[in-house]
Amino acid sequence: MSMTQQAEPAVTTPPASGPKETDGRTAQRSTALRLLARPEVGVFLGALAVLLFFLITAPPMRDAGSMANILYQSSTIGIMALPVALLMIGGEFDLSSGVAVIASALTAAMITYQLSMNVWVGVLLALAMSLAVGFLNGWLLVRTGLPSFLITLGTFLILQGVNLAVTKLVTGNVATDDISDMDGFSQAKAVFASSFDVGGVEVKITVVWWLVFAALATWVLLRTRYGNWIFAVGGNKDSARAVGVPVTFTKISLFMLVGFGAWFVGMHQLFAFNTVQSGEGVGQELIYIAAAVIGGCLLTGGAGSAIGPVFGAFMFGMVQQGIVYAGWNPDWFKAFLGVMLLGATLINLWVSRAATRR
Repeated sequence: MSMTQQAEPAVTTPPASGPKETDGRTAQRSTALRLLARPEVGVFLGALAVLLFFLITAPPMRDAGSMANILYQSSTIGIMALPVALLMIGGEFDLSSGVAVIASALTAAMITYQLSMNVWVGVLLALAMSLAVGFLNGWLLVRTGLPSFLITLGTFLILQGVNLAVTKLVTGNVATDDISDMDGFSQAKAVFASSFDVGGVEVKITVVWWLVFAALATWVLLRTRYGNWIFAVGGNKDSARAVGVPVTFTKISLFMLVGFGAWFVGMHQLFAFNTVQSGEGVGQELIYIAAAVIGGCLLTGGAGSAIGPVFGAFMFGMVQQGIVYAGWNPDWFKAFLGVMLLGATLINLWVSRAATRR
């Protein structure tokens, strides 16, 4: 064979046109598993199952007024669960969020009544206080490197003691004075605790705020650079810092967002009931965290959504009111919450493993 013959290019056959062969497992992953990998899908199905269960076992839930009440209960949890969820996606959590709600309400009430100020002065100073607490938590975290569990546990104990001691010192009682006759009360109540009529059903304004905040949080997570920063610092803060993510700013701002949520819910409680009990709020932080976890947020950070905690809070509202409408012993409420939390955690673990299985 000559050298010329050896150098001749080989004739290639063009690939045959037609459908490509695919692995059935790959096709399945692109549909079912990719859908299940979304953190909000599992909790949506769970919320739907809980709703159907109580619609069958608790006939009063079929009334529109009952559903409005469930939405109201869900909104008071959900508004706070949203910033808690963002913080968890960022790799941290806040044990002081429950008592921070009461601290904000107490601040506004006592400044307004004891100093005879316009209600809005107390509201704005309470906002400043709540943001300062969030800033302190975040600043201590990034400066010391201590786990957020320890830092916010300390804040929780401090706020719990201050709430009770200062309220007794200033008012001589464990509750604040009624501020319903103070200047600006009606305007503040319209913003934080009013209601409106929809087809003869009274709907609380907190339901609207809850949905607005959820839409805003979803947009931030999915469409903004700040949302990318949240996922990045929750996944691996050292790698995030190496690619230019402002880790310190992101962590501190997330804690301040929790402070904002505590202020808003605190203002609702104050203007809905005109007074605040200083010993309340203990244990609520676990409800907020559980709503976020049920909604698909991982305790390890770096994964989650804003829509998931909406359904998580809705499940809480349904269980809380559904037990009452069904005529069951309300002592079972915490047991139901524990089952929901454990079940959601196991489902999230299974979905995470299934989505990454080769």
